[in-house]
Formats: sequence, structure tokens, C-alpha cells
Amino acid sequence: MSVLRLGTRRSALATTQSSWVADRLRALGHDVELVEVTTEGDRDRTTPLARLGGTGVFVSALRAALAEGRVDLAVHSLKDLPTAPDESTTVAAVPTREDPRDALVARDGLTLGELPAGATVGTGSPRRRAQLEALGLGLVVTPLRGNVDTRLRQVSQGRLDAVVLAAAGLRRLGRIDEATELLDPLQMLPAPGQGALAVEVRAGDAATAAAVAALDDADTRACTTAERVLLAELEAGCSAPVGALAEVVEGLESPELSLRAVVTTPDGTADLRRSLVGDPGDPGALGRRLARLLLDDGAADLMTGAEPPAASPTDPTTPLPTTDPIATEHAP
Repeated sequence: MSVLRLGTRRSALATTQSSWVADRLRALGHDVELVEVTTEGDRDRTTPLARLGGTGVFVSALRAALAEGRVDLAVHSLKDLPTAPDESTTVAAVPTREDPRDALVARDGLTLGELPAGATVGTGSPRRRAQLEALGLGLVVTPLRGNVDTRLRQVSQGRLDAVVLAAAGLRRLGRIDEATELLDPLQMLPAPGQGALAVEVRAGDAATAAAVAALDDADTRACTTAERVLLAELEAGCSAPVGALAEVVEGLESPELSLRAVVTTPDGTADLRRSLVGDPGDPGALGRRLARLLLDDGAADLMTGAEPPAASPTDPTTPLPTTDPIATEHAP
């Protein structure tokens, strides 16, 4: 095969992720060349991502480069990839997932519970903002954009008390030691697909797809498929206040796929948490079932900022509200 041209954004994290994929393809005997592609999200670093169209703004330029034949494959953070299918590209591999959790980087080594009321916490994610507000800690959540280094400097230079960002990014950059706490998913569920990469190729390019397919991890693909199908069924974009995490767990007779999710109001004043267990061989079905459960319980109203309708205790078909962190259909 000729040299594989791998399209990448030029940020340190994007280049690190792309280089990780390139090194694994080289270990399989392929020649790989990195090709820098600038996206709208890279050019405009001041406008909030939600106003630019969500994190999908980092994807469109890479997909265009693929469709036009300027590159042969592209690497994305899977949480940034829109759930709507793209006819010009296909996801040929979802490699083994890195840590999916969110990480806190705070002044003086503080954890989230140790931050005083009124402490300023930076994040550009509506999901993180809503879940931080829902904790009721009296934090002042501040909009924040920029690459990892830019965000961390806000803390080291005293402009903010803390920032929240993906643990996976810190690990890939070798900076995980700067995290003062890795946030338990019971406190903050990550974005669907967080911590995983997606390797896209041009639709119809069977040779490149076959080369890249060797990097695919079945468990990671199953987990992230369940999470992203849930997001799509909720008709929520990748900037919506929705968190989800799936894991392959040991069942009584065989492995099972456990999926939990949270939907919040944008201001974090109300949230809805549910979970289900299903077949790892059909992750899409699990994602759709949990999405329907959330919608039946009022998720659509929550995402628009309205309180969900109260469940009627006299109707045995209506799930009762729960104050538990996770409400399960059956025990895993």
C-alpha cells in the first residue's frame, strides 16, 4: 500500500492522538504521514462551541479533506463526532478506550468537595456545567475554551480556582499528575464516547478501511455505540447536557453491557438518571431502550429547561422517580 495520509488538527492533543494511531499502523507495516488540517473550531477560539454548532465544528474540515482525497484517514475524539451518519466517510476503527472520566485540576491540590463556595471553575461543556451546578456546592462555573495548556494556565496563573476537562486528554499528553481529582461517574457522567478515538476513512476506500480495522477494539466499540445511539435517540447534540457511560461487565452466565445516563436541565436545577443492562452483541438496542425510558420520564423537557412531569404512583407502567444515583431496570 502507498503512504497513508492521516489528517489531524494541529493542537498538541490532536497531534498526540493522531501520532498514537499512526504509530500503531506503522507497527503493522504501513507508512503513515501526518497532514495538518485547520478546522473552524481552531480558527475561532473565542465563540462558545454551542454557538459555533457544537464540537462537530472540529470534525467537518477533516471530513471534507477525506471526501476531497487530500487525506486517507482522520482521527477524531469520538465525543466530538456527530451522531448523524456521514455518507462520505465511515468509522473504520474505534481503538481501545482511554480513561473516560472527567478530571479536576484545582489550585492548592484541592478536590471538588474541598473547593469553597464561590470558587470559580472553568469549563466549556454544557454537560459539565449542568452537572457541577446540580451538585449544589455553590461553585461559580465560568465559560472556558482553548487547548489543554491554555485551560490549565488559568489555574496555574490564578485566574480560576479550578478547571474540569477529560482525563483521557491529560493522560495522552502525559499530564495526568496535574489532576487533583478524577471525578467518579456517580458525581459526573462523561460525555458519550469520551476517552475513545474514532478513525474515519473515505467511504468506498476498502484498502484503507482494511488497514485501519486492525485497530478496532470490540468492547470499546460496543460501549461507545450504546452511548452514541442513546444520544441520537434523545435527538441531543454532542454539546447537550447529557452524560452516558457503558461498560462490559460480568453477568450471571455471560458478559453484559451496562449503560447509565443522565439528562439535566441546562442550569443543573433538575436531573434524571437511569440505567439498563443489555446484550453486548446489540449495543444499539440497549441505547435505544434507555433513551426511550429517559424520554418517557421527561428527558425532552429537561433538556429544554422545563421540569419533567411527575410520575404517577397509581400507574404501574410508569417508573417512579428515584433519588438514587442510578435507577436500574434489573440488577446487573
